[in-house]
Amino acid sequence: MEISRRDLFKVSMAAGTALTIPSILLAQAAGVDPRTIRMVKTGDLQVFDPIFTTANITADHGAAIYDTLFSVDSKFEPRPQMVEKWTVSEDQKTYTFVLRDGLAWHDGSPVTTADCVASIRRWGQVHPGGQLIMELANDVSRFDAKTFTIALKEPLGLLIDILADLTPPCLFIMREKDASRPATEQVTTNIGSGPFKFNEALAKPGASFTYDRNEKYVPRNEIADGLAGGKVVKVDRVIWVNIADQQTSLSALQTGEIDFLQGPPVDLYSVVENDVNLELEVLNKGGDDICLRMNFLQKPFDNVKARQALLHLIDQEALLQAMAPDPKFGRPVTSIFGNNTPMTNDENTGWFKKGGNPEKAKQLFSEAGYAGEKIVILQPTNVAKFNDASQIVASALRKIGINAVLAPSDWGGLVARRANKGPVENGGWNVFITDEIDYSLANPLGTPFLVASGKKAWYGWPKSDEYEALRANWAKVNTLEERKALARKMQRVWWDFVGDIRLGQIVSPVARRKALTGVICMPQIIPMWSMLKI
Repeated sequence: MEISRRDLFKVSMAAGTALTIPSILLAQAAGVDPRTIRMVKTGDLQVFDPIFTTANITADHGAAIYDTLFSVDSKFEPRPQMVEKWTVSEDQKTYTFVLRDGLAWHDGSPVTTADCVASIRRWGQVHPGGQLIMELANDVSRFDAKTFTIALKEPLGLLIDILADLTPPCLFIMREKDASRPATEQVTTNIGSGPFKFNEALAKPGASFTYDRNEKYVPRNEIADGLAGGKVVKVDRVIWVNIADQQTSLSALQTGEIDFLQGPPVDLYSVVENDVNLELEVLNKGGDDICLRMNFLQKPFDNVKARQALLHLIDQEALLQAMAPDPKFGRPVTSIFGNNTPMTNDENTGWFKKGGNPEKAKQLFSEAGYAGEKIVILQPTNVAKFNDASQIVASALRKIGINAVLAPSDWGGLVARRANKGPVENGGWNVFITDEIDYSLANPLGTPFLVASGKKAWYGWPKSDEYEALRANWAKVNTLEERKALARKMQRVWWDFVGDIRLGQIVSPVARRKALTGVICMPQIIPMWSMLKI
């Protein structure tokens, strides 16, 4: 019998010994500075502009070095962050905001409202709720260095909620000269006003990135609550170490060479649970919905029949068995609004079938005129759940005669490639798998996953005028019951044109050393303030 490297690793861990591997870092566990935290993130940071991309790792980078006008607390209520106070006019159309004292950029210059206005306008080009604000705005303007206004054509009761939304791309405030770039062009500097400074001198792309405590940052005087309140940094430095091999990452966690591992391999959860120095912790209690995005601009998924074929083909149970074999960490999902939100519903879900429906899928591909063209599936080899799911989807397609081809890369490479709208022969793609926080799916004005505006939409560029007409009413209805009724109508249309495909919902714990405390439990963003090694 052939023994795999993973089998050998598990045997070694069960015996209480670590694999003999080269040191990941220069210092051994005993010599690690307690004022420095080392983290292994999911994937590698390759895009630094948190408005240019929705990648979670870039949002985490943004949360470290930038600040926000508002944030959400642990109950997901909006709270002021850079804003000291705000008022609303009697007609509910004009919002006036005053910045708090002590805001400064990492280069020492003061934050002004000109920076805020430029940042809102840039963010408003890409965030669904920001786009709505800009459509309704008569003006977003600077009054003086500390005061700015948003003047609307009609009331928008959700405005503060939209400004505080934590779904990437979040409204991170950048310098005016950076935010003046179009959202389609990346900001190339890393100068913010947040609690951490990005250490350019120690940046080693592909290996590690270093964040230093911003000694001049002035936290709010409230206790930290979720992503709101005082952002108090309790260490001198945080280093993101890029270790592509997850087994090696776990070994480094056991030896103390790293303190935090995001997305440990699911089949090695027991190794973490049996180590007295380690702990599994679920930061995002609601879980993630795994989504398959199809390219609406290229064959074959420019044809609704081909998209419907893939919808019928998917076997969520098989995918969950790979991504979350323990049932307590995974379950099917059929609502576009997730499993755990007030908008979750069962409208138009008759397509769901245990085991999928390969014969129906084969028939629909035929009706779509599929002629054997290559279907390229982007495969992020350093993100286990997406890597496994990509291979399962490719195998299912091949079994019904579809020419499915995997395009392996790391997650950073996938993030770069998915922006290509061209055909596969010019570096384009047909399918990639990602996820969205279940919490975010309650709000079609927050998550880009629920936008179907064609080339203006998120990657995959789904298009349905009927659906978008319904989504436009979201800000106009006032009660929960009205939104629930609207959500059912939206879901009916979505599953007809198949804007994307859900592969299941999973809860993914992080692994950390017990000596690392103060990790904030919130969806989407993993903030580094409040962390402390004891």
